[in-house]
Amino acid sequence: MRVARIVPETADVCSVHLDTADGTPLPEARPGQYLVLRVSVDGTARETRSYSLSSAPAADGYRISVKHEPHGKVSGYIHARLRTGDLVDVAGPRGTFVLEPGTRPVVLVSAGIGATPVLAMLHRFAAVRDPRPLWWIHTAHDRAHHAFADETQALLAQLPGAHAHIYYTAETPRPGEEHITRGRPTALSLAALGIPVDADAYLCGPTAFMDDVGGILRDHGLRPERIRTERFSALAAVNPGVAPTAAARPHQPSGPPGTGPLITFARSGITTPWSPARASLLELAEACDIPTRWSCRTGVCHTCVTPLVTGDIAYTTPPLELPGPGGVLVCCSTPTTEVVLDL
Repeated sequence: MRVARIVPETADVCSVHLDTADGTPLPEARPGQYLVLRVSVDGTARETRSYSLSSAPAADGYRISVKHEPHGKVSGYIHARLRTGDLVDVAGPRGTFVLEPGTRPVVLVSAGIGATPVLAMLHRFAAVRDPRPLWWIHTAHDRAHHAFADETQALLAQLPGAHAHIYYTAETPRPGEEHITRGRPTALSLAALGIPVDADAYLCGPTAFMDDVGGILRDHGLRPERIRTERFSALAAVNPGVAPTAAARPHQPSGPPGTGPLITFARSGITTPWSPARASLLELAEACDIPTRWSCRTGVCHTCVTPLVTGDIAYTTPPLELPGPGGVLVCCSTPTTEVVLDL
């Protein structure tokens, strides 16, 4: 896809608008889904990252919004070197954190750059004039770091049944800004917003933030299955029988580099060549200290099912039952082409 334009949102967040170079209609994305981008950062090595769509997609374009992380290789490239007219490899919209149809009230809760997928949901609400009662709750460091503030205000103004509350962790609200609180969401402050107990909630932000707010909402009376979350990092590890140790940052595997096809762990930001010395994709992930989820390691339990973004694999041990479409059992599979895993 072609970079149509780049729009700064705050000092450390920019939005990248993408369109097709030839006008080909794009697959429709559901609000909350993400794109997988592959870029050549240094002219040779290709890096893969996932970024949520941050607006309602048009037939001819998508928008993602990217925060410049202090040590982010790809986010740094996007902010410093990506230019209008550049071409970027993009895999179509994917992800299950999506706005579901229904009649129940909806609560959209985010912190920082976690606003992006729920902002796409807000765009859909406004576009179809969704009549469901809506609560928009966002936490930012301060006004200067509050991305999409004007955009969300304009969208909420189109929805008569909408409620909004903003938390600034490092700035006091101005006189008359009753919808802004200094601090973070608490049980008392969220209860005061009148959130119905039959609501569907969508949470996105740092893991600790989602754990805290999710717990508050459950205690408030929301059913756990109606509280959906989206994590931008890898999922927590599930490794039965392994004593927990301090988490290590994902890295390239030790030893001689492989000579096989490139394997990319999209959420962890690691791309490394496959080595036939590895028995499985799971073993490679463990060698990179990427959080993994497994139990049987023989293709039986399906604990290790991982979304396959692109590429093809072969099973070294035939699974008892194949995973669903788009999934792969990493415990007993090896790559036959370049592979990108949502891990």
